[in-house]
Amino acid sequence: MKEELDRALEVLKSGGIIVYPTDTIWGIGCDATNANAVERVFELKGREKNKSMIVLLDSENKLQSYVSQVPDIAYDLIDYAEKPLTIIYSGAKNLPENVIAEDGTLAIRICKHPFCQKLIEKLKKPLLSTSANLSGQRSPSSFEEIDEEIIRGADYVVDIDQSVKSLNPPSTIMKLEADGRFAFIRK
Repeated sequence: MKEELDRALEVLKSGGIIVYPTDTIWGIGCDATNANAVERVFELKGREKNKSMIVLLDSENKLQSYVSQVPDIAYDLIDYAEKPLTIIYSGAKNLPENVIAEDGTLAIRICKHPFCQKLIEKLKKPLLSTSANLSGQRSPSSFEEIDEEIIRGADYVVDIDQSVKSLNPPSTIMKLEADGRFAFIRK
């Protein structure tokens, strides 16, 4: 795993994009603080600019670096979630405009996949994440389902878990307001 971490890290630090396994489905990602790399992900995926993407962190301790006011309940939700949970927070900060939604929100998931956690920890920055499919197509549940155009367009494809036939389904998505009110977007 060390060699894969080092290669992926080198690509991310140089502004590149990677295809990698997550705690849910295969993703396309880049350094979320690099606006040019984020733009390349939008282009590769063919995604409309008004549709935001998820940011992955390795620890809930880093939430306050990217969200103005993290509701206390967020920490309990993350700790007790039985499956991967993406939370949409208001008051996004310290990220490029093309990462933050038009309404100022930011979707963040604390990633539990060992490779992703270590990669984010070594990068010392959040990792942009979107499903490894062309916009409008079905999300891949395994590496072999990823469109060849996505593979060719990435600067690096992580060689971990490629033989795993089925990763977990996409995460639950919840919008959490500063006062603790919430609504499920995807269960």
